[in-house]
Amino acid sequence: MLIFRQLFDPASSTYTYLLADGGEALLIDPVFEQVRRDAALLRELGLRLLATVDTHVHADHVSGAWLLKQRLGSRIAGAAAGGAEGLDWALQHGEQLPFGQRYLAVRATPGHTAGCISLVLDDQSLALTGDALLIRGCGRTDFQQGNAAQLYRSVHEQLLSLPPTTLLYPGHDYRGLTVTSVAEERAYNPRFGGASSAADFCGYMNALGLPHPKRMDQAVPANLRCGRPEGDLLPPAEPNWAPLTWAFAGLWEIQPQALEEVQPAPQIVDVRQPDEFDGPLGHIAGARLLPLEQLTRRVDELQRERPVVTVCRSGARSAQAALQLTQAGFPQVANLAGGMLRWRAAGAPVVGGES
Repeated sequence: MLIFRQLFDPASSTYTYLLADGGEALLIDPVFEQVRRDAALLRELGLRLLATVDTHVHADHVSGAWLLKQRLGSRIAGAAAGGAEGLDWALQHGEQLPFGQRYLAVRATPGHTAGCISLVLDDQSLALTGDALLIRGCGRTDFQQGNAAQLYRSVHEQLLSLPPTTLLYPGHDYRGLTVTSVAEERAYNPRFGGASSAADFCGYMNALGLPHPKRMDQAVPANLRCGRPEGDLLPPAEPNWAPLTWAFAGLWEIQPQALEEVQPAPQIVDVRQPDEFDGPLGHIAGARLLPLEQLTRRVDELQRERPVVTVCRSGARSAQAALQLTQAGFPQVANLAGGMLRWRAAGAPVVGGES
């Protein structure tokens, strides 16, 4: 069964795409600062990342390809024409990127940059267009060997020639739009659709006068190294006070055995109701009872310089508590995965409770 996910980086308005089949996955246009999120999703879905693919050398964000290779052992794929060093797979027009029983077909779509590619699913039900074709727009053509006439040909010959029902997923969107179709873009894209001509398009693009992307001077050199950091570009710091796992939900989690072994012991905040705290599941020795609905007004009862582990029955309410404490400025917060149910199932000690 095909797995398809569209992920978003709000800082750069970049879409990253996960496609998987048979436990094997490809990640398209990963963002450096979102590697932790992407790795968590792969882990939670039980997927092995075969490769990352950048649709071009990005100017507005740094690729996560190099960092994902270091952490997960994935290959780095990108357009041979893009000129990036460190590629494990330099892609040419017409090649196939297999995953499970499916594949993405590589189509060269230069014009935004000289090395742009788009990726079409084997049954042509969807295509990932990078920056060549956006929803009712397209990528700019005024740097990195961009060429308006070339982009016009690329889009018409390689993307708008697909079946009308093919869904098109762009590399960016700045208005919250997520997907379009070949039929829509043929009809309504003001740059390519309707009766527009190559001359119309080139005149439009040459008159845009856009400022360069804010991170261009950092992003382009880094992406010519496939996202390998240099200087002040560093991966997000990992907690060192306990063995934690980042959840796709956006918080750190700790398993019962790991919590038992943490020294010095963190602050344990139980966010259940008093009758649950003293009820059949019992509670962890030393835990402080702070019911969830009281937490935000009682945060000053906690020490900000010490790690905090939030606890509830199943891990659901305590996940919300962990997010609230993080938003309140606590730098070291983790949720007890599975809550007291998992704690008891692991045979960990409790105060009170039933055998």
